[in-house]
Amino acid sequence: MLIRRPPDIPISEITDEAHYATRREFLAAAGFGLAALGGLGSFRLSGLPAGLGGGDDDKLTPWDDVTGYNNYYEFGTDKSDPAENARAFQPRPWKVEIAGEVAKPATYDLDDLLEGLPVEERVYRHRCVEAWSMVVPWSGIPLGKLIDRLEPTSRAKYVEFTTLLDPKQMPGQRRAILDWPYTEGLRMDEARHPLALLVTGVYGKPLPNQNGAPLRLVVPWKYGFKGGKSLVRIRFVEQQPATTWNLAAPDEYGFYANVNPDVDHPRWSQARERRVGEFFKRKTLPFNGYADQVASLYAGMDLRKNF
Repeated sequence: MLIRRPPDIPISEITDEAHYATRREFLAAAGFGLAALGGLGSFRLSGLPAGLGGGDDDKLTPWDDVTGYNNYYEFGTDKSDPAENARAFQPRPWKVEIAGEVAKPATYDLDDLLEGLPVEERVYRHRCVEAWSMVVPWSGIPLGKLIDRLEPTSRAKYVEFTTLLDPKQMPGQRRAILDWPYTEGLRMDEARHPLALLVTGVYGKPLPNQNGAPLRLVVPWKYGFKGGKSLVRIRFVEQQPATTWNLAAPDEYGFYANVNPDVDHPRWSQARERRVGEFFKRKTLPFNGYADQVASLYAGMDLRKNF
């Protein structure tokens, strides 16, 4: 099968002028100093593999949909619940524990953990397992840059991510919907891939509570449930970590969660998707359209078995 590399989204479509004008306020609010602004530019994708964006028909999903139509079970199971129930959530101050097979384990203030790392603004497609998708302009830190700073040992083969456990602030955690706290994981080479992003903002603004403030993971070639939100622990481990949805329904949610249109979910087809705000469905692309960048990570693997 011939896989075409999707062209970048035109720079003019990445954000509107009003949101772009707030980018420096966003960085200040998120705890980044002026030094972090070096090379930021106008959402420029410099130094990254070609095709980080989408095709010419990949219009940005509007702000109201990006922030109002969310899967975030810590705040409820309905798509509108997170925006309603996360209003009083307090994302600051925030600490992140670094643990496991790493040279610099500690509990860090978020600003100290990310200080001096490059803030990049990227447009990514997102594909939810339920067959809906979005195109979102994120701001954040390449995960690999943070990993390099923390100096994992040779025994670190995987990275585990854990979300905040706080039923007082997160009403969805008062019910046994899932085994809380929410955990996810990546193989080390996946985590180091330049597409993997620790997100701190969207549309040039600080990340809203319902989107995973103040720190979330985005891995655009995988289904959205791989992107843990409101992260409080990053642990480097030798063995493949248990992950929340894989524990909840192992026949439906595999560890890898790579977007594969040829492998159906047991309850629906993955071959087509509907962009939020659109009526007609479109063909689902292998690896969500990022095959040229990431397919080599899985060379020789059975992607039906390792779903």
